[in-house]
Amino acid sequence: MQAPNPMKKKVIAAVIAVLVGHMGALWALSHLKTPELKPIEKKPIQVKFVKIKEEQVIPPPPPPPPVKPKVEPKPVVEKKAPPPPVEKPKLITQKKPVVEKKAIQQEEPKIDQEKIKREQEQRQQEQQRQEQQRLEQQRQEQQRQEQQRQDQLRQQQEQQRQEQLRQQQEQQRRQQEAQQPRKLSAGEISWKKAPAFDFDDDLLKNQSRSLLVRIEINPAGKITNVTVLKSSGLPSLDREVRSAVRFARMNPSSDGRAMIADLPVSLKTSGQ
Repeated sequence: MQAPNPMKKKVIAAVIAVLVGHMGALWALSHLKTPELKPIEKKPIQVKFVKIKEEQVIPPPPPPPPVKPKVEPKPVVEKKAPPPPVEKPKLITQKKPVVEKKAIQQEEPKIDQEKIKREQEQRQQEQQRQEQQRLEQQRQEQQRQEQQRQDQLRQQQEQQRQEQLRQQQEQQRRQQEAQQPRKLSAGEISWKKAPAFDFDDDLLKNQSRSLLVRIEINPAGKITNVTVLKSSGLPSLDREVRSAVRFARMNPSSDGRAMIADLPVSLKTSGQ
C-alpha cells in the first residue's frame, strides 16, 4: 500500500522540474539582450540590420528542444504509474476486511465491558447477599444470646424466689415450732420440784392405783396444765394427782420452747 507513494512523488518532481525548465527558458528568452551592431553609414545596411534583428530573435526558440529530452521521464513515469490503478482495487478489497476487523475489535471490547459490568453487578449482588446473610445471622445470634440471657435471668430470679420461699417456710416452721411445745419422754423430764404423791390408803381404797397424765410446761419450767389421759378409776384420786402435779416445777427449757410430757403415775398402799 505504501509503494506507490514514492513513485508519485518522483513523477510530480519530474513534472515540476520540466515546468520550471520551460518557465526558466521563457524567462531567459524574454530578458535576452540582443548584441548591438555598430551603425553603418549606408542606409541599405540599416535595413539589413533590422532583418538581422529579426533573424537573431527567431533562433533562440530551438534551444528548448535539447531540454525536452532531459525532461522526458514523463513517459517512463506514466508507464510505472499504471500499476497503482491495478493495485487500487486490491487496496479497496483490503480496506473492507480491515474495517470489519476494526468493527469487530470495537465490538469485542463492548462485549467484554458488558460482561465485566455484569460480573461486577453479580459480585456486588453476591456481596450484598452475603452481607445481608451475615447481618441476619448476627441478628439471630444476638436474639439467641438475649433470649439465653433472659432465660438465665428468669432462672436466677426463680431460684432466688424459691430460696426466699424456702427461708420463709423455714422461718415459719421455726416460729411454729417455737410456739408449739417440745415433746418430752418420761426420761427427759427434769424436775426442779417433783410432785408429792402422799396419799392414804383410804383414798386409794386399799389397793394400788395407776394413771397417766399429760402435763404442759412453759419455757420457765412452770406447769400450766395437767390432763388425765388414763384414769385410776377413782375421780377423787385423779383430782389429787392432778393437784399434786400442778404444784410441782420443772427446770427451764434449754431452747426456750414450751414443753409437753406424758407422766405415768403409780400409787401403792402403805402395806405394799
